[in-house]
Amino acid sequence: MLERIKPLAPYLKRYWKNLAWGGAAVICYNVFRVMIPPIVGHALDDMQKNGATEARIIHYAIRLIFAAAGAAIFLYITRQVLIGASREIEFDLRNDLFANLERQSAGYYHTHRTGDIMARTTNDLNAVRQLLGPAIMYSANCLFFTVFALPFMIHYSPKLTLCAVGPLPLASVLVQSFGQRIHRRFERIQAMFSDISAKAQENFSGARLIRAFAQEDAEIASFERANQEYIGRSLHLVRLMAMLWPSLELVLGLGLAITLLVGGHEVVSHRITVGDFGAFNVYMVQLIWPMIAIGWVVNLFQRGTASV
Repeated sequence: MLERIKPLAPYLKRYWKNLAWGGAAVICYNVFRVMIPPIVGHALDDMQKNGATEARIIHYAIRLIFAAAGAAIFLYITRQVLIGASREIEFDLRNDLFANLERQSAGYYHTHRTGDIMARTTNDLNAVRQLLGPAIMYSANCLFFTVFALPFMIHYSPKLTLCAVGPLPLASVLVQSFGQRIHRRFERIQAMFSDISAKAQENFSGARLIRAFAQEDAEIASFERANQEYIGRSLHLVRLMAMLWPSLELVLGLGLAITLLVGGHEVVSHRITVGDFGAFNVYMVQLIWPMIAIGWVVNLFQRGTASV
């Protein structure tokens, strides 16, 4: 993976300050997020023991609002900094690519099809931008939240944590398997997009020659076949991606079901409190999106590395 994105290293180095600030914002965002479940747990235990008075409800509501507001502020900063940096890198990449094309001799454009060049400057550059922006941001979010949340979950119940997190390695296996197939299919789609662009350019530039030999219908049919092939390859990728998300949700749903069964038994046995069980469930719900986001991130990484 690192070898594939090595050409992007100079651009990442150029914006290292933005990436550092974005990383700090990601950490702060997840610090506020992990504060929410303990507040819920304390509120449940306190109200069960001492009663749900108006003062207690307001007290815990203010604490939850504070934590949620802090998370929202740092999430905004994270997106502003990291996504903004990816846009700046995309701008630099486009300028450098265009400058490089301007330096090429006329012979270069005889040996390289216009469709190939257009594919690089449009779809490929956009895929690289998503690799450097959303993919990095969601990967960091998933990593830091998991690292911060696991100690709290283990503190509540090591047994429950082991049972709930047990199915998650299966998600990693699914992601790895689907990721390799997504990479191959996206490369085939990009190659077909290049062929279509080249065919369109050749038809426009050779319009007089096509009319002179009465080849309009033949060229239209050929262009239609190329587009149908492109649609077919895109549908293969879409179907594969459509299988990835439900598979991940099934694994995560299994984790939640185990949490409810084992956790409920732990509460009935008085090994953990209702508040601890409630806080643990909030952590599991919060883990759902990072785990699901892994599927999307893998898709972005595979597309981005194929385009680099």
